[in-house]
Amino acid sequence: MIPRTDLVVRPRTTTDVPPLVEVLAEQQPASRYPFRWPLPFPAEEFVARAGEEAAWVARVDGRVAGQVAVLGVADDELGRAWCAATGLAPADLAVVASFFVGTRHRGRGVGRALLATAVGWVRERGRLPVLDVVQGHAAAVRLYTSAGWRTVGEARPPWLPDEEPPVLLMVLDPGAGER
Repeated sequence: MIPRTDLVVRPRTTTDVPPLVEVLAEQQPASRYPFRWPLPFPAEEFVARAGEEAAWVARVDGRVAGQVAVLGVADDELGRAWCAATGLAPADLAVVASFFVGTRHRGRGVGRALLATAVGWVRERGRLPVLDVVQGHAAAVRLYTSAGWRTVGEARPPWLPDEEPPVLLMVLDPGAGER
């Protein structure tokens, strides 16, 4: 493992998007995130999504290492399932999304720092963080579970191949994941 010497998490800027696309492409073969690759649209639209409420980039030793974003909850199968599981309205929830870390920076606290930043932002606004994760993304499922997230349901989004198990719908209850 390469020691981490300088980790900075800050709001993402437009100049961060091209190097983030490179990080996304570099880590995809190992993580299978995003699940469909190549994407059927420009990767820049995956990194910087329409409707984002906030997004952050992690830099290690001055180089882009990963990102996380927060989106509102849509009126779709996933949104309705999160609302049903929590008893909350969409406006009371926020989706942690577009979360990835470059392969060489895994296991160094970069993902946890990004996740904590997004969760903190959501909680400061009095909302409950939610996310969906492909069951086959075992490292991501382990990260979320170890951080206190719990599974509240399953869904089958249109992009998921039929042979794959449903995605897990997770929430981070108030006070969970805090140390």
